[in-house]
Amino acid sequence: MRLFHSPTSPYVRKVMVLLHETGLLLRVELVAAQGTPVDPGSMPVDRNPLGKIPALETDEGVALYDSRVICRYLDDRAGAGFYPGGPALWEVLTLEATADGILDAAILMVYESRVRPEDRRHPDWVEGQWAKIARALDTAERRWAAHLAGPLDMGQIALGCALAYLDYRHSDRPWRAAHPHLAAWEAEFSARLSMQATRPPMA
Repeated sequence: MRLFHSPTSPYVRKVMVLLHETGLLLRVELVAAQGTPVDPGSMPVDRNPLGKIPALETDEGVALYDSRVICRYLDDRAGAGFYPGGPALWEVLTLEATADGILDAAILMVYESRVRPEDRRHPDWVEGQWAKIARALDTAERRWAAHLAGPLDMGQIALGCALAYLDYRHSDRPWRAAHPHLAAWEAEFSARLSMQATRPPMA
């Protein structure tokens, strides 16, 4: 398999953590890719017409894209059970979607400052994105505390990567004080070998 990859992408990190946790890492060749919404650069547009990473080329030559699709495929291939069966699946998928929503908003904030010309930036829009993140963190603190204490699943991996990305790109916006249970969980989760092995380079 070939994974189109950037070490700074939190969506790629989700896949990489799963590869470490499932033991599939050695089965995957990493192919560097980078770009922005206004310049696709070396993004694998022939594998993913949306010009985004991660994108996975399977052993059969099939292109899969979107981190949730790729993670579901790899989990199925490994038989790891990070997406459980029965009613528990919907909790995991909802938590993963919440974590990915945090990432969506956080990345849009980065693009606003790095891609949009300074005279066209919209501070209120940026704060609107942070408001989404704050609501999602509040929900994670209230709704998923018991879930986070349970066996490892893909929702936890996604949330761990999302919280790490907030520290990586938005360290000027502390989130831990208002979310003590989430902060305690993140401190433990970030010590996992899979998280340590996938830490992005310094911003």
